[in-house]
Amino acid sequence: MEAENLNLRLDADVQKLDAERLRKGKTKVDDDLDSLKTDYKKLRLSMRTAGLGKTSEQWREEIQEEKKNQKEKGEQENRVTKLEGSLYRYRNRNSVMKLKASLSKIEEMKEMIEELEMALQNYEIWIEHLEANEDRQIEQLHHLQNQVRNRDHIMGEAVIQIREVADHLQTLAVQADTLSVKYKVESDRG
Repeated sequence: MEAENLNLRLDADVQKLDAERLRKGKTKVDDDLDSLKTDYKKLRLSMRTAGLGKTSEQWREEIQEEKKNQKEKGEQENRVTKLEGSLYRYRNRNSVMKLKASLSKIEEMKEMIEELEMALQNYEIWIEHLEANEDRQIEQLHHLQNQVRNRDHIMGEAVIQIREVADHLQTLAVQADTLSVKYKVESDRG
């Protein structure tokens, strides 16, 4: 696309140079024509005063040459007009190409925005899902903490009861030892 733009710029520059060259040529032709007219008038005046004359054939040739010069001048003016038209079309085409490129970029940006909006919606849904899971997990955590507290309480009571039983067993063991000693003492006596 840059190469095409470069070619278009070069074409435009060439056309500008051609147009400028033709304008200069037209100006020179106009100057030459004005100079010829002036010279022609001077010549006619000097011929009248000097009494010199041309033949009708010479006059016809001079008139034909003048018409030819006028025709060339008109062709150059047409060429300048055509080149100016080409330059105008080139500028319009270049503007259209720039607008199309801008529109293309705008469309690309719109597509990217749509993709980003979709991704954002997906992430928002995912966040809502995670927040809902977090709420459920917090509820489960509280439930499990309550269960642990209840079990800790039950275990605490069980430990107390086990200690009481152990104390009772120790008391019974002491009593059994005492009875065993008494029994032994009595059996030794008797």
